[in-house]
Amino acid sequence: MGVCYLLNNKEKQIKNVKKTSETKIKRKINYFLNIKSKYILKQVFANLQMKKKFQIIKYNKKLQYQLDIDENDYKDFTGIEIEMVPIKNKYDKFINFQKNEERPYYHIYFNNSREEVKRNYLNKNDKVTKIKIIIDYQINSFYKLFYNCKNFESIKFKKFYRNNIIDMSSMFSECSSLKELNLSNFNTNKVINMSHLFYNCSSLKELNLANFNTNSVTDMSYMFFRCKLLNELDLTNFNTNNVTNMKYMFYECSSLKELNLDNFNTNNVIDMSYMFFRCKLLNGLDLTNFNTNNVTNMYYMFYGCSSLKELNLSNFKTDNVIDMSYMFDGCYSLNKKLIK
Repeated sequence: MGVCYLLNNKEKQIKNVKKTSETKIKRKINYFLNIKSKYILKQVFANLQMKKKFQIIKYNKKLQYQLDIDENDYKDFTGIEIEMVPIKNKYDKFINFQKNEERPYYHIYFNNSREEVKRNYLNKNDKVTKIKIIIDYQINSFYKLFYNCKNFESIKFKKFYRNNIIDMSSMFSECSSLKELNLSNFNTNKVINMSHLFYNCSSLKELNLANFNTNSVTDMSYMFFRCKLLNELDLTNFNTNNVTNMKYMFYECSSLKELNLDNFNTNNVIDMSYMFFRCKLLNGLDLTNFNTNNVTNMYYMFYGCSSLKELNLSNFKTDNVIDMSYMFDGCYSLNKKLIK
């Protein structure tokens, strides 16, 4: 009885807090609506914190009009816009909401409708050719955002005005139907985690990461795991100074014929196990710039690289390596004497 009372009392307290919060926001809105001078209104509004600005104008069209806010001015609040193309006859989830985030921070529209949809999945009766998602500034993590969402073939980030995203791990993981991914507007300036980012994106043939800023990234493990159809990958702009984990990074990228890693800094990397596992079309790999002083695991690193003829490991230091088992197994074309 006592426990039930406490739970009910807690629920009432939560409801009261929400009501109080809503009342405060309404009062703020009314306060701003009563300011007759546009100049004063803009000055007062400009000095508010971002969160308060957002609360005040988010759902108030009149204030947006009075403040002369257009779509571009509004970019700090709804700075990320995604467009997706679903696959016909596939009805399933197309986006994953974060457990700690509220649903209102994700705004979903089907086709060209202006009416917001309050769900993140497709029904069998839906006739949807396009999905638009707008994400508010409160969201700072894309962890598993599209995880296991197999009912779409195209994603385009149309707008990306913010730089507060810190986690992109498993973002597109298991998106096995994805054929087109446009990340040209992507902002990764503050991202720390990119592990499992494109994990098992087995239908993806092209991937343009030219604008990726990886200065802050520490984890790239499983990043391109089993991206079987990728035939080229330009990572010359990647900064890996802070990366500590590269295990399984290119695991079974079986269509890659060449890979330029001249710009890779591996000073802090600890784990390189399975890194190039079964990259069976790679015929050469220049790793002369690799610093392996801190690496402890190299097992299965080049396993199954059956087309690899040249491998320059002249700068490899293995003093701290604990396990190098099966490192070159299945490298049938590699003349072991040429391993420098």
